[in-house]
Amino acid sequence: MNEKTLQMRLGLGACLMALFLVFVAIPNWVAAPSNVPNIILSPLFWPYTLSAFTGLVGLGLIATSMRLPVTDETLNDPIDDLGPARMRMIGIAVIMLVSMFLFPRLGMVWTCMLAFLATAFLVKTRHPVTAVICAILIPLILYAFFAHVAGVAVPQGNFVRLP
Repeated sequence: MNEKTLQMRLGLGACLMALFLVFVAIPNWVAAPSNVPNIILSPLFWPYTLSAFTGLVGLGLIATSMRLPVTDETLNDPIDDLGPARMRMIGIAVIMLVSMFLFPRLGMVWTCMLAFLATAFLVKTRHPVTAVICAILIPLILYAFFAHVAGVAVPQGNFVRLP
């Protein structure tokens, strides 16, 4: 499969998923009270927002694929040694299991920081400094928003509590 075909298929898949979410999944499976005072606190707001972003990314992928030239080269050559791929799969499974163990002890924010870092280094990111900065800032910013702006209780751990 060449890059143009891959981009087109991913874009179409993202658009179809966004349409499925907007017209089937969210209306049928997300319950929301009618008297929510702030739209950001509505259980419908974030699923619709993520669906819209998914659709926009899909449209961007389709537009990108239309600009690419048609080539005969394939993106991925067959791999003979599957050992590293298997080790990454085992590694991500271990990260998930350790995360579930750490959630009640460290809380959601600190566990997400550690899981993000571990995953970034498991896949050998080309941008380790950016990964470390994002691993620290994104959970803290989300915590600050949900705990202090939206008034939603974020699970805290037994050992470390955030203000």
